[in-house]
Amino acid sequence: MALEILFVILAIIGVIIAYYFLKAATHLIINTVLGLIIFFIANAVFNLNIAYSIPALLVCAFAGIPGAIIVILLHIYGVGF
Repeated sequence: MALEILFVILAIIGVIIAYYFLKAATHLIINTVLGLIIFFIANAVFNLNIAYSIPALLVCAFAGIPGAIIVILLHIYGVGF
């Protein structure tokens, strides 16, 4: 009887931890997708000719919207990408 109660308590704790992890992950995923979309649209609409290289895509993916803006600005000023 005590073992079953312990498993139920551990399951509840696991669900709570998973909820907070997925809640935080949702914001990160949305930021990543929006960053990549902004990078693609800016490259297509303004014809920036930024290469879709691994470093440029990783910066946009990890930093999201600010990362896309940084990649675009660095390309415009001729510093990188």
